[in-house]
Amino acid sequence: MLVLVAPGQGAQTPGFLTDWLALPGAADRVAAWSDAIGLDLAHYGTKADADEIRDTSVAQPLLVAAGLLSAAALGDIPGLGPGAVAGHSVGEITAAAFAGVLDDTAALTLVRRRGLAMAEAAAVTETGMSALLGGDPEVSVAHLEKLGLTPANVNGAGQIVAAGTMEQLAALAEDKPEGVRKVVPLKVAGAFHTHHMAPAVDALAEAAKALTPGDPKVTYVSNKDGQAVATGAEVLERLAGQVANPVRWDLCMETFKALGVTALVEVCPGGTLTGLAKRALPGVKTLALKTPADLDAARELVAEHTQA
Repeated sequence: MLVLVAPGQGAQTPGFLTDWLALPGAADRVAAWSDAIGLDLAHYGTKADADEIRDTSVAQPLLVAAGLLSAAALGDIPGLGPGAVAGHSVGEITAAAFAGVLDDTAALTLVRRRGLAMAEAAAVTETGMSALLGGDPEVSVAHLEKLGLTPANVNGAGQIVAAGTMEQLAALAEDKPEGVRKVVPLKVAGAFHTHHMAPAVDALAEAAKALTPGDPKVTYVSNKDGQAVATGAEVLERLAGQVANPVRWDLCMETFKALGVTALVEVCPGGTLTGLAKRALPGVKTLALKTPADLDAARELVAEHTQA
């Protein structure tokens, strides 16, 4: 069984969209999306520097556009027959499009509102996120709570991401939990998936009211709790609430395992989720779409593991 996954914020790098825009029809598609949401996606995906694409209001639409564009290059998503789809943080909106809950334009309209609302919430207090590599999850979580930090992403495979104020993160860097090898600051502009994002929840819920979702055509796995969601209405409800709640990617991977996943493809800019899967899902074949040069290998993997 194949699962198609989409990465979250922090996966973007300067110029990562350049090669994808050279594919037939890609530039026109991205231009239409840019017009629809009032953001020059081609510019930010090809010419902008790391600081510009770190901006939450830019990074989020850019990531969803990259995921949609790279998946489209594989072929029509329903035709691929993935057994399940999921996304990490903002990648859940990409996954909602894969599942047929939203069309591409609706997904980008929603993520544009999400990015703006979260950027506004992040501007209230200087906050950020850092990844903890190694250590025991229970020990790490207790240590984070002692420092006033939130375990905003529980990613599995020995990785937890802490979120909070810059002062709290500085204290964490000086006082790592027992067993943690390294604390790595992430390229994000706020403490996402924490109470700091609470003001964005209402804004996203309001934006979702203007959309008419379809029910998922394939299994849609929510990173709120790793559970499959059966209706489009619940997908939208969860998408709004999740901006202020922790991402449980560890539970998503447990669900993949229970579903019998045999292969995992991560759309552009891939690498983060395949890395986690290699450690947490031994025996599952993985492939990350980074450039169009990865497409042939991805198509072969899809053909081997797709559902009819």
